[in-house]
Amino acid sequence: MIDLTIHKEGLEHNIQAAREKGIVIPTIRQMQHPEEIPEKILQRLGYTGLWDVDPVNLFRISWHNEPKEQGGLFQPVPNYVEIPSSLSGVPCRIVAMAGKWFPTGCHKVGASFGCLAPRLVTGQFDVTYHHAVWPSTGNYCRGGAFNSKLLACRSVAILPENMSRERFEWLQSIAGQIIATPGCESNVKEIFDKTWELKQDPTMMIFNQFAEMGNPLWHYNVTGMALAELFEAIREPGQRFAGACFTSGSAGTMSAGDLLKERYPHLKLGVGEALQCPTILNNGFGGHRIEGIGDKHIPWVHNVKNTDMAIAIDDEDSQRLLRLFNTPEGQQYLREELGLAPELIEQLTWMGISGIANVLCCIKMAKYYELTEQDVVATVLTDSAVMYGSRIQELNEQYGPYTVTEAARDHALHMLGLKTDNLLELTYTERKRIHNLKYYTWVEQQGMDVADLDAQWYDTEHTWDAVHAQAADLDQLIQEFNEATGVLASL
Repeated sequence: MIDLTIHKEGLEHNIQAAREKGIVIPTIRQMQHPEEIPEKILQRLGYTGLWDVDPVNLFRISWHNEPKEQGGLFQPVPNYVEIPSSLSGVPCRIVAMAGKWFPTGCHKVGASFGCLAPRLVTGQFDVTYHHAVWPSTGNYCRGGAFNSKLLACRSVAILPENMSRERFEWLQSIAGQIIATPGCESNVKEIFDKTWELKQDPTMMIFNQFAEMGNPLWHYNVTGMALAELFEAIREPGQRFAGACFTSGSAGTMSAGDLLKERYPHLKLGVGEALQCPTILNNGFGGHRIEGIGDKHIPWVHNVKNTDMAIAIDDEDSQRLLRLFNTPEGQQYLREELGLAPELIEQLTWMGISGIANVLCCIKMAKYYELTEQDVVATVLTDSAVMYGSRIQELNEQYGPYTVTEAARDHALHMLGLKTDNLLELTYTERKRIHNLKYYTWVEQQGMDVADLDAQWYDTEHTWDAVHAQAADLDQLIQEFNEATGVLASL
């Protein structure tokens, strides 16, 4: 459960800061149903840029944003890319909901909101005293720093030193402090070690996405709801929602699968990871290049008992396809050889490296279960290619000039050629093995209670279900906070 105990002094400070800065905080329900956003807020959004450092952009923490860089409002169906069979090599429909049209260009801005908002509207985080510390493998700390800036909070962004150059350049203008830890996406332990060091300073409040229950609360209620709405909007007669796949990262998005499995009981839920660091698949370790996910541990917030399949993706596949989708030569192949429409070719640039890996997980699941034209498999695109221009340049330098022939080879080898190897359909025993790995990270290293670990497995009603249901309590506190500031009433 998320602690929603009120700290009066901190709350008074936060209300005063919000009043002075003109901050109105959106509710989870408004993120689900943007048609309920007040007209005064919509008017301001009509002339505000998507990435502008303006508190009104908190209301764009939604999957329903119009695909516009400036002045966009909302649409009934979330932005998505449908991967045609000519590209995927499987007959089923694969749809991927796009995070590109969130502020910061990534849905992690929502997960970080889910972690910060409860402590802000209860006063547990005091804007006059605390710094918000965002440990991350890249996008979460960007979202956290952005939300902190919009909510008048001081921030500290932590991310591995080997993340893309674009992330660091953008953070320089947003975060109060940036800390680069050793290693790549897999080096989560080094990030945790830094947070333990920072914890010695009482002004540093850690928002660890791998352990904060606000992360799954947001994804269950917002991402899960949006995926269900997307399916209902695009489904054709006789089609069923057969599966959903998400690379683990912090595993917050996996809770969207919890909602989908409640609504569509036959749906299979798959978790993906890098083949170069197959912790879930076989307790493996190592470095990898699927930016945006982290490994070598099982996140505290992963409801493993509700996961049906573990899928490992070779990071070389995601790298090669990044170049295919984002170079003139690759796009020429897609247009002339596959006959893809210009609109779809543009939409394929909405897939960042981890988004590509998500789609590859869907393909492997589809092949394993022999899904047909009557089946739909869904995923999300965490971010887009915007954060990876330097990676594409590095690939060109590593492999030489790209050609249409190389593009055809990449498509054949790294997408059409996917097999059902490095994949495991999880039995009860396998799921419990994976769940038990949490003990070594979270109880031994991070000080969690073993009783809470056991409750995640044996008492799901009072753990996962209870957290998901706290959205209503959080919304009530947000409404009371906004009423106390008086900002919305004065617009």
